[in-house]
Amino acid sequence: MDERDFELLITLNETKNITHAADKLFISQSSLSKRIRAIEEELGICLMLRSRQGIHFTPEGEEVLRRSIEAADQLKRMRATLDAQKDYVCGTLRAGVSINYALYALPDVLADYCQRYPRVNTHVTTDQSRKLYVQMLNGTIDVAILRGEYEWKSNKLLLSRENMCVIRLVPDKDRRLQELPYIGRNSDAESEREMGQWMHENGLHPKNYSIHVDNLSTCVEMVKRGLGWAIVPEICLKDFDGHVEPLSFANGEPFVRSTYILYTEQALKLPQVKAFVDLIRKN
Repeated sequence: MDERDFELLITLNETKNITHAADKLFISQSSLSKRIRAIEEELGICLMLRSRQGIHFTPEGEEVLRRSIEAADQLKRMRATLDAQKDYVCGTLRAGVSINYALYALPDVLADYCQRYPRVNTHVTTDQSRKLYVQMLNGTIDVAILRGEYEWKSNKLLLSRENMCVIRLVPDKDRRLQELPYIGRNSDAESEREMGQWMHENGLHPKNYSIHVDNLSTCVEMVKRGLGWAIVPEICLKDFDGHVEPLSFANGEPFVRSTYILYTEQALKLPQVKAFVDLIRKN
């Protein structure tokens, strides 16, 4: 059975007459009778009884008719919804955002997005960039904001490139870093390698962390309390009033941290994804 059969049964119920139903459907009586027999064979039932007074649905036919009316109504509702959606952005946004970007930059952007597109179901996953990268490769998410360098053959846009900095309290700005405790933190492998390179080039070899924390915001808070120094990206320093020193490697290249947005051409065809990408690019 298909949508045409729903219309056929509903028309038969309205007219109670094969001839009148055929006229309303703009088909011949023989074609209509042939289709009724085909439906009966498909379902293995007798749909209706015919007499001089017209047609009468059997109990099984009444059940098929009821279900057909429901199905036709659902199809009508679906089309109305789809037609209405052409005028606004809706659907589900599946986005993955790195933890640090989610903490320091995403809230304002997401608030703006939800206000502009309230009919979008927004599903945001926050995690380490390397884990989100795997989800992008697997197609689990449609768009990702990652920090660091990842090979991506589809669309990849640079959102920002920020300095990595040594931070400490102002009273300690003239002291040698070797004299202060180093506050370490969990980070991805690339960032760990680059921090290690910079410290090696500058003769810094902290054998043990005075404090080791599991995230960036806690690291900054430890420095604010005068517990030592740390290497952090600029993204987390909006409310930090201590001494900040942007870093460079021995070859003169600045020590920076890049943030990218990754997506595919297929995902960009989804209005809710395109709206998100466009909004991120403007911020």
